[in-house]
Amino acid sequence: MNLSSSLSASPHPLAPLGWDEEWEAVFSPYGAQGLLPGRVVRVDRGQCDVVTADGTVRADTAFVTPHDPLRVVCTGDWVAVDPAGGVPRYVRAYLPRRTAFVRSTSSKRSEGQILAANVDHAVVAVSLAVELDLARIERFLALAWESGAQPVVVLTKADLVPDAATRAHLVRDVETSAPGVPVVTVSALNGGEGLDVLAAIASGGTSVLLGQSGAGKSTLANALLGEDVMDVRATRDADGKGRHTTTTRNLLVLPGGGVLIDTPGLRGVGLWDAGTGVGQVFAEIEEFSEGCRFHDCAHESEPGCAVLEAVETGELPQRRLDSYRKLLRENQYIVAKTDARLRAEMRRDWKRKGAIGRAAMEAKRGRLR
Repeated sequence: MNLSSSLSASPHPLAPLGWDEEWEAVFSPYGAQGLLPGRVVRVDRGQCDVVTADGTVRADTAFVTPHDPLRVVCTGDWVAVDPAGGVPRYVRAYLPRRTAFVRSTSSKRSEGQILAANVDHAVVAVSLAVELDLARIERFLALAWESGAQPVVVLTKADLVPDAATRAHLVRDVETSAPGVPVVTVSALNGGEGLDVLAAIASGGTSVLLGQSGAGKSTLANALLGEDVMDVRATRDADGKGRHTTTTRNLLVLPGGGVLIDTPGLRGVGLWDAGTGVGQVFAEIEEFSEGCRFHDCAHESEPGCAVLEAVETGELPQRRLDSYRKLLRENQYIVAKTDARLRAEMRRDWKRKGAIGRAAMEAKRGRLR
């Protein structure tokens, strides 16, 4: 959709991109300096495209590029940019973020990477063309909850599962893995099944579109936009995996209201200080744990563990508990990399568990004195 035509139809030039009275109040000190407000719609190699009341401008980010990768300008940020006249024009500051979707990088440097800022809905696209990976969905949702946005799971390519009973079974599996999260089945074909539901959700603010390559994100974006803006390529027949079509994060104004941030396919989705998000994804485990005998129960072999009892009675699937444990361990490891106190606590815990394990082995061999 053309940004300029959309902006000109609004009472406030930036309203279609989410500008409101609260942003106006926060920006006022920068306005007094003669700077212009704008929203970042794309970042590329130290430059960014910013939509202002005067149109889209290209601006340099040299003044807002700190050593902390979580504080660099990203798509979705509201910024203060130089007025017309200067060459080049610079982004002088960005406004405090309301929400931020962050994951850990695949590097060994213990860094987080911010994917999108000021997001209201985190839309996780999952293809029904391949076998569901519930653990990966839980991982995406943990980051989504942690970001402060409302997660939504969209099951794409629903036309490839024509049997209603099979599709309903898949939806139930995802709903079990996503408590408190809307699950929408969508087909960009077949008359755009489910798109009206998703469009209604997206119209309520800023949505970021997340998922692996081949999940149908670009097709979904085009369907919501009503025109072919994003490049679309077929998935590989051999394994159903997609090829990267979106290579940068782009903010797009939707014709029905709201804005959409489309992102490249994510191969890795590492947690980044997402303990609260993990707890929300596994809300039923957190609820069961309130009945454990010990307040610090690890739900492994402790007597009186309500979580293990729920597994035994069939109330809680073993797969859910295994996934919960895995994400907690991963998140603890990530946090410990940047927290010396927590690292020390983890070492003490490892030594305690090691001693218990050795004692158990000695007892088993009849060597315990």
